[in-house]
Amino acid sequence: MGCMRIVVLAGGIGGARFLLGVRAHAKTIGAEVTAIVNVGDDVWMHGLRICPDLDSVMYTLGDGIDPDRQWGRKNESWNVKEELAAYGAEPTWFGLGDRDIATHLVRSTMLAAGEPLSAITARLCQRWQPGITVLPASDDRVETHVVIQDRAIHFQEWWVRHKAELPAKRFVFLGADSAKPAAGVLDALNAADVVLFAPSNPVVSIAPILAIPGIKEAFKAPVVGVSPIIGGAAVRGMAEKCLSAIGVECSAAGVGGLYAPMLKAWLVDPVDAQAEVPGVNVVPTPLWMTDEAATVGMVQAALRSAE
Repeated sequence: MGCMRIVVLAGGIGGARFLLGVRAHAKTIGAEVTAIVNVGDDVWMHGLRICPDLDSVMYTLGDGIDPDRQWGRKNESWNVKEELAAYGAEPTWFGLGDRDIATHLVRSTMLAAGEPLSAITARLCQRWQPGITVLPASDDRVETHVVIQDRAIHFQEWWVRHKAELPAKRFVFLGADSAKPAAGVLDALNAADVVLFAPSNPVVSIAPILAIPGIKEAFKAPVVGVSPIIGGAAVRGMAEKCLSAIGVECSAAGVGGLYAPMLKAWLVDPVDAQAEVPGVNVVPTPLWMTDEAATVGMVQAALRSAE
């Protein structure tokens, strides 16, 4: 018997924080962890390729994340942002810190040289030493766009600039149809003993990963999901706006139903213990990631429910 192999689908801050608990538990049981991270939020800004979810995972696991904002670098300065504003350079609504820009410069330079995103991510992780394997869901360009009244805008513009207040008609994962899973993704899924869905936004963090052909089909191990909704509200972010746009109830049962065909078990908080997801084992477990120990408890419950 080799060591246990855990694969986590993740995006956003919830995904990054969940991975802290997965990594901590994996160390105690000698397991290997691979995170397959959403690229749908990725965007070009000021000539730089920005990968918010990959960076959140890297910075969080590498102890470089800003603890208050929960995104970007700690001890950040904003000189470049101020200079861009002085030039009136758009977009002014998307702020990049000086330290963060260095990450995007390295990534963009390597992309221009023809390197795939997976190799670039591995190179960036040499600095951050996340203790797990971090893979983008795809090396191809896959971007989440939001269809509003009369047009579609990039997810970042809808989320950051408009704070998700423009009514969304639907979400489109541009490029997903023709994208391939990134190097290493299918190998990790084929070798996995368990696949975990982090408590990330189901519509814009997990769905864009699942939209890439070949990923869902590669689930051979039991899949266990963790609800990002506790007591009918998103733990963080604006998941309820995203869920209402696709006509799904903002509840642990609603999100569980979205994933149901793939799931063996669905972790819900004790306040949602009555939630029912047909054909899925619903497991009440405390889901507030107040600290690493609480998150480790969630991971242990997820692994038990996979057996």
